[in-house]
Amino acid sequence: MNKQEKLDELKKKMSLDESLPLRKGATNLVFGVGNPDGGILLIGEGPGYWEDQKGEPFIGNAGKFLDSLLLSIKLQRRDVYITNVVHHRPPENRDPLPSEIVSYGRYLDGIIDIIDPEIIVTLGRFSMGKFLPDTKISSVHGKKFTVNWNDKDYIVVPMYHPAAGLRSIGVKRETMSDFAKLPEYLAEVKNNKEINKKEAEQMNLI
Repeated sequence: MNKQEKLDELKKKMSLDESLPLRKGATNLVFGVGNPDGGILLIGEGPGYWEDQKGEPFIGNAGKFLDSLLLSIKLQRRDVYITNVVHHRPPENRDPLPSEIVSYGRYLDGIIDIIDPEIIVTLGRFSMGKFLPDTKISSVHGKKFTVNWNDKDYIVVPMYHPAAGLRSIGVKRETMSDFAKLPEYLAEVKNNKEINKKEAEQMNLI
């Protein structure tokens, strides 16, 4: 199976999981959308009203800002993969509880494992907390970190949630600046992979 087929299989399994704590009050499962082969995985917080109605992440005002951020680095929604730490809408758009994040976490881990991204961009403190616990987003946003997750190293770039950029001009400017760094980070990752590949090939020749 290719990545999309594996994601479809995981989504079907998730849709049948009656143990998920936010399932009863939600209209739709909001699994994820985009290109699993694009190299960039963006992880937000959880679905809001419109996401719950349509079953797709980031389609409200915050989603429009996210689309513009992607366009600023010559990418579109279809070029990356977008998901959340919880995949059903919390009541009244409240913050997800730690126990809820854990419950949905096994499926998010599955998404990460299938996509195997070059870069993980966390949008907001809840997704950042999965990889960089006890960290203040104001001190680390836009920086890249190598994080070992489930025995594999990933490049993680924490950023503010797009909704925060809609509430603050300062945060909006910082988020635009942070996104501008992504092409450079992605090029570095790909270059390092190419170097490691050549070194491995040379070792095999010795």
